[in-house]
Amino acid sequence: MQQTIRSFVLRQGRLSNAQRRACETLLPRYGIPFNKSLLDLNHVFSRQAPKILEIGFGMGESTATIAKAHPENDYLGIEVHTPGVGSLLNQIELLELNNLRIIQHDAVEVLEHMLPTACLDGIHIFFPDPWPKAKHHKRRLIQPALVTRLCKRLKPGGYIHAATDWEDYAAQILHVFNQDSQLINTVTNYAQRPECRPLTKFEQRGLKLGHGVWDLIFLRH
Repeated sequence: MQQTIRSFVLRQGRLSNAQRRACETLLPRYGIPFNKSLLDLNHVFSRQAPKILEIGFGMGESTATIAKAHPENDYLGIEVHTPGVGSLLNQIELLELNNLRIIQHDAVEVLEHMLPTACLDGIHIFFPDPWPKAKHHKRRLIQPALVTRLCKRLKPGGYIHAATDWEDYAAQILHVFNQDSQLINTVTNYAQRPECRPLTKFEQRGLKLGHGVWDLIFLRH
């Protein structure tokens, strides 16, 4: 049997006491356990509102900032790394965010088993692991098969917004998005960073050093 290629490696790193406590006490409240049954997102958030998915939220700073700035939307974040999950849980509690939930699991499996067709108004994929070595490019998250799954979960007119600070990954993402007949670019090639995507500390440091960042924003037909 062929082994499934993972787009991530579980580099758990150090889990702080605050992150551990958050996972123990807050994840039952703000987390959604993985299981092979479709979610009713309106039921999860107890309202009808635009639903935005974020894949790989890292430590969650941008996710929490966006959710706080846009209370009219509901946000579902997927992340496998426990320190990041704990960090975002603490921010949810601190900022009193009622419009943000977390699934700690592989995004591909969540898409396949938990998210219904045309349930999302938007998808965020910010700074996915670039897997810079050529032999590891097959592990990059944004591949044609995943984009097909994403498009199936987007409503017509919904958007997918990706950002990366690796130029060759940006070129790959642009190619993959352009090749999918369900998507149309909102601009020619790369977009300007929209105000709705806040600058991270890591990104700000990179920009000061002259590093580039590429945003890609496409719409679903």
